[in-house]
Amino acid sequence: MAIDEKLTARLKAVGIRVEDIRFTFTRASGPGGQHVNKVSTSVELLHIPTGTRVVASDSRSQSQNRQLTIERFIADLERQRAERRQARLAAASKARRQKAKRSRATKAKMVEGKRRRGETKKMRGRVAP
Repeated sequence: MAIDEKLTARLKAVGIRVEDIRFTFTRASGPGGQHVNKVSTSVELLHIPTGTRVVASDSRSQSQNRQLTIERFIADLERQRAERRQARLAAASKARRQKAKRSRATKAKMVEGKRRRGETKKMRGRVAP
């Protein structure tokens, strides 16, 4: 069960040890005729520490399906890490915006708007005789 060197390098770059991955081979379903029915071409990758499972049965070749599962696993990990990083950045940005104080001009506009609203409400009162 040799894994392509490029995929091994990508796994190491993502921080996954090859020893933590277990492959299971089963018979695939769908088109492919007798070959698919007789040979275990479907590949299931299990990452033991996280319990993540990835299945591929796209190809008639077991080795191609094995590479597909690894590529999908790496892509999924990279996507999850990017989402977590984006969420952290968004939270930090939100905290910065919440801490930011209003400028003097913005405060003046708010006070002016409140003053005008007060005048409008005063005009609704009774008319003096």
